[in-house]
Amino acid sequence: MNYELMIETFPKLLMGSYITIQLVTISLFIGLFLAVGLALLRLSSNSFLIFFAKTYIFYFRGTPLLVQIFLIYYGIGQFESVRESVFWVFFKEAYWCGILALTLNTCAYSSEIIRGGIQSVPLGQIESAKSTGMSRFLLYRRIILPIAFRQALPAYGNEMILMVKATSLVSTITIMDITGIARLVIAKTFSPVEIFIVAGLIYLTINFAVTRLVSFCEYKLTPHLRYNE
Repeated sequence: MNYELMIETFPKLLMGSYITIQLVTISLFIGLFLAVGLALLRLSSNSFLIFFAKTYIFYFRGTPLLVQIFLIYYGIGQFESVRESVFWVFFKEAYWCGILALTLNTCAYSSEIIRGGIQSVPLGQIESAKSTGMSRFLLYRRIILPIAFRQALPAYGNEMILMVKATSLVSTITIMDITGIARLVIAKTFSPVEIFIVAGLIYLTINFAVTRLVSFCEYKLTPHLRYNE
């Protein structure tokens, strides 16, 4: 085991963690907002909207993320109409294609988590809110969504961890994240074990921070955890 190489490589891979954290943060932030809308479509009474939501979720949950990344980065550019449009500024960049693929993927998974959280809201609380004359918008903003997010937080925490690990796939489209830099260093040093051990430790550290963040949010959003201290 070449420990000297591991120490020398660590700062280089750490630079890639900045891109990894960017990818995770942006895709999760946008994906969460889209997921809320998709979950509401899934719970609507309109059969067309339900069909659209189910089809979207079925595709993005049923196909590998790597395939989705390739289709967006390599596939969309094959259409001349796209290359000649204003959207080509976006699709010609691997970075934005990676974010788009990650966002669309996490949106599908997160929407099902949020849908489960919404359906777990006690009916009694909803009926009590309705009896006070709350509008549907206010009901969702004050009662349903806050409780749903609290209920869904542990499962959504798992999705955040999975997204951190999933970002390693964007290295296949030339993005220099942790894995991308690791592959570049391995091509020069021919020492995959040492390099991937260092990369794995960095991913482990990021996910440890994510778990602590989720635990803190769960603590703040769950009153009985604070009252029992």
